[in-house]
Order: sequence, then structure tokens, then C-alpha cells
Amino acid sequence: MLRIYSIIAAGLVAALLGGLGYMMLRGPADSGFAQCRSSQIAGGSGAIGGPFELVDHTGSTVTDDTLLTRPTLIYFGYAFCPDVCPLDANRNALATDILQDRGYDMQPVFISVDPRRDTPEVLADFVSFMHPEMVGLTGTEAQIREAARAYRAYYAIHDQDDDEFYLIDHSTFSYLLLPGHGFVEVFRRDLTPEDLAEQVACFIDAA
Repeated sequence: MLRIYSIIAAGLVAALLGGLGYMMLRGPADSGFAQCRSSQIAGGSGAIGGPFELVDHTGSTVTDDTLLTRPTLIYFGYAFCPDVCPLDANRNALATDILQDRGYDMQPVFISVDPRRDTPEVLADFVSFMHPEMVGLTGTEAQIREAARAYRAYYAIHDQDDDEFYLIDHSTFSYLLLPGHGFVEVFRRDLTPEDLAEQVACFIDAA
């Protein structure tokens, strides 16, 4: 299925990786995770995150409270993405495997910004291909917009009414959430699975 997605359109989204560059500036950390943090969030880590209500790939309603029962790595993308999303979701899945092999109870989450095409059934196929414990989330346009706004995740849909193979520009950060802390860090896509796992483990150990 991913091979089908990959030929739908040319790779356009990768050029948009800097969409939220203002979020990440090298500098000192807030909270108790200074030894782990490689970036600083404008306004502090408390400026990102918040309540949301979405639908998972099984059709069940999920909120931020019910989701965050263990360390969670969230990524905003869409299943029909021709290149970046499968690569990033796979990177997060590999990092999850590394962490689980080391005894960490990690959960990868993929939030779709494409409610028109990404039904729970489509997401079920996508996340099951990526990782057996990956959770796919979708919802109404308003629900997704609210979740994206909470995490400062940028996306813009192109020519949705005229082309069934439309592309979506979107940011490509991954967000780490920890029970009892909520959002704690954002990661760029240029990290390897090993480096991502190492950084996530530091936050979990420090929590």
C-alpha cells in the first residue's frame, strides 16, 4: 500500500521541514530535563500541548488523557503522503523498537491531518504496516485543527476539491509526551532512530 501512495505525487513535502523552525532554538532548558534537552521551545515547553479529542484507527474516541498512559511520540502527517511521512513514521517505529528492547514502554502515535481520505480503516492499514503498537488518530477537520494548533503543527491542504491525489504541506516534528508531564520535547526529522531513542530514553529516565 505504501508503494501505491509513493507514486501518487512527486516528493514535495520535504521542502517544508522548516515550517516550525521558530519552535526550536539552541539554548538552556526549562523544567528538570536540562541534561536531555537539545532545543528550547519559544515560550517554554508549557506553550505546547493541550486537550484534544480524536478517533483512533479502531473507531474509538481518544482524548489526550486516555492516550497518555505511557511515554508517547506523536507525529502529524497523512497516510497518502508520497515520501516524508512513511520515512518519518518508520524512523519513529524503529526508535520505538530500540526503546522497547531496552525495557522502555514506548508508544508511537500518528495523527492525520487529512480527515477526508484518512478514515480509521485507512489509518489501520498504515499504522499496522509501521508498528504493531502505533496508534493512528483522525477526526473532524475542527478536531484535527485544534490538536495541530495545540502542538503548533503546521499543515495546508492543496487543491482538495479539484484533485483526489492532492498533497498536504506539513511540518515534520515529532513530539515527546510523558505521563505526569505532558509535552517535554520536540525532535527534528534528521535524527537517526538510534539518536532519537537515546534522547527519548534520557527524558524517560529523568521523569
